[in-house]
Amino acid sequence: MLIKEIFVVAVGAIRANVLRAFLTTLGIIIGVGAVITMVALGEGAQQQVEEQIQNMGTDVLTIRPGQARGAGGVVMGDNRLYTSDAEALRAEAGDIITVAPEITQRLQVSHLRWNTNVEILGTWPSYFGIYNMEMAFGESFTEGEVQGRRRVAVLGADIPDRLETPAALLVGRTIRIRGESFEVKGVLREKGQMGWTNPDEVVYIPVSTAQYRVFGGRDRLRSILAKVEAGPAGMDMAFNEIDRILRREHRLPPGTAADFQIRNSTDLLESFQETNRTFTFLLAGIAGVSLLVGGIGIMNIMLVSVTERTREIGVRKALGATRVNILFQFMVESLVLCVLGGILGVLAGWGGAELLRSFAGWDTAVSVEAVMVALLFSAGIGLFFGIWPAQRAAKLDPIVALRYE
Repeated sequence: MLIKEIFVVAVGAIRANVLRAFLTTLGIIIGVGAVITMVALGEGAQQQVEEQIQNMGTDVLTIRPGQARGAGGVVMGDNRLYTSDAEALRAEAGDIITVAPEITQRLQVSHLRWNTNVEILGTWPSYFGIYNMEMAFGESFTEGEVQGRRRVAVLGADIPDRLETPAALLVGRTIRIRGESFEVKGVLREKGQMGWTNPDEVVYIPVSTAQYRVFGGRDRLRSILAKVEAGPAGMDMAFNEIDRILRREHRLPPGTAADFQIRNSTDLLESFQETNRTFTFLLAGIAGVSLLVGGIGIMNIMLVSVTERTREIGVRKALGATRVNILFQFMVESLVLCVLGGILGVLAGWGGAELLRSFAGWDTAVSVEAVMVALLFSAGIGLFFGIWPAQRAAKLDPIVALRYE
């Protein structure tokens, strides 16, 4: 039999039982669709986090308090970072880093009759340069206002909308934070999500004002940011310098474990990528089970097809068809079923990813690699699970087959 004829016969057999063929390939469709959707979610999440970390800057170190641990790993108490630590870093490592402290709390902010609950972040003016944040209106507060504990504020891009007032009109006006009046010095341009925070939804005030006028005397910092002036190439030197200065400030003897943590945004990216890969493989593995179940369904229906077409196989063999011809015919039929199911599954997965992006607001990205792997895997399923039925058909004795009723 010619290859074209074999293909036509295989397609004709599928068309003769369209509903059965569709139900047979449903497992493949669901499996491939699930794989495409899950991988698209993973890819979308990874792209989003990479973009956010790029916004944070790959040359920014984040210093956070560590935890003191006693024997057996028992937590003995929380360590702390203070403004004095940030001042020591600025004074001694100023040539290689730009420093800014962070202290935060969620509070009520009001203007006239409008109010909203947002994050209040106390810091230095250098904070805006570390994250390359630009002013849309007005200007930032100054070092003098930090030293004087002045009640001034810079608003994130989304705050004016929350207060139902145009950003340009808010500059120079007064807002109230926890009942205290603050002059609005400026409004930032939209920055977008950075890691786990959104700077557009933050009100920025001098760190000294936050500690002693707003947060009730709380002087404990959430973190200290340090931007490496030498860029990523100088990261190791900056890391060692920060470690040396803070160990001295915290009076830590040599060889003692540090009571602070220094993290790089690229470390966060690598950790997320590793976690994301693990979850993607897990979800794709679960979806792959559907493909295996679908393959078993393909094998089952092909065995039924061999039984139903026993007489037809006998006739073809009597007319000169070889074992290879019969084997190839049923393998092609199984392959066509699985590839067709794979194509429909890709369309279903792409549609599912688009629905999640449009209606649920999730970031998705359908990659060409995922589509190709899904199609090749579905074709492999067809070949693997089609071998036994095809061999069974090829080994039929033509005389026995012709007598079959």
